[in-house]
Amino acid sequence: MIHQGAIASDVESLVAMAVYHNDCLAWLQQAVDSVLCQSYQSFIYLIVIDGPVSDEITAFLTDTAANDSRIVLAKNAENVGLAASMNFAIEWGMALSLNYFFRMDADDISLPERLEKQVSFLNNHEKVGVLGAALTEINEAGEKVGARIMPASHAQIVRVLPRRCSMNHPTVAFRYDVFRQGFRYDAELKNTQDYFLWIQLASEGIVFCNLKDRLLEFRRVNNFYKRRGLTKSLNEFRARLFAMRALRRLTPWNLIYACGVLTMRLMPARIVKMAYRMDRKMLEKRNKS
Repeated sequence: MIHQGAIASDVESLVAMAVYHNDCLAWLQQAVDSVLCQSYQSFIYLIVIDGPVSDEITAFLTDTAANDSRIVLAKNAENVGLAASMNFAIEWGMALSLNYFFRMDADDISLPERLEKQVSFLNNHEKVGVLGAALTEINEAGEKVGARIMPASHAQIVRVLPRRCSMNHPTVAFRYDVFRQGFRYDAELKNTQDYFLWIQLASEGIVFCNLKDRLLEFRRVNNFYKRRGLTKSLNEFRARLFAMRALRRLTPWNLIYACGVLTMRLMPARIVKMAYRMDRKMLEKRNKS
């Protein structure tokens, strides 16, 4: 721990974010500011610096933390990945009597009412363990380029899981009791860790929900449509097979879909872009029906 201010005794939530050497300083500043300016204020903001970062990023985080007691800075000696960094944040918060754990990425922007709306919903729906939200997709200049609205109900979310990751991972809020049951991210995974966690939690009876409100601006950069690496594409395929088995949804259609997505992921960017747009339209149509 390289910086920790006094923690209020009545703090209710933890917001966790990992920062890396290739993060854009301007986007990081926007991400941090968006959390600090939330209408809901009962939180600790744990920022995990995952390995070496630039002097500019270090200076920004150090200066910001020095001026805001809600910020706690931790640093990994080497890059260990997002899953391990989030597990560290979860474990660090276990010693505190917290109710909620929020995910945040270093290139996204949380809308001012994000935490307040999610806390309010969780306070009024005690059975929900994991709560996501819709998001707006923005480009490098901050201009809106799309949207991502996921299925709302637990039944819809679980039904879709064998075919797609039906939670927008940067928007997710957990009830801390989920982690007290022993659930964690798979630290061996360097990608798709969220997808695998949703499947595990759903198979164990944890209840999911998504708000229709767009509570986050998600950065969709120019290389978004580049063909996926073989490792990530295969991990997504493995996740879909895992979901079919764990959720008892091993059907010919789900298998065909999984094989089709694996093939598409390895195609040129223009084909991936076309498929992505078609998928978004189908998802929006399904959610409206």
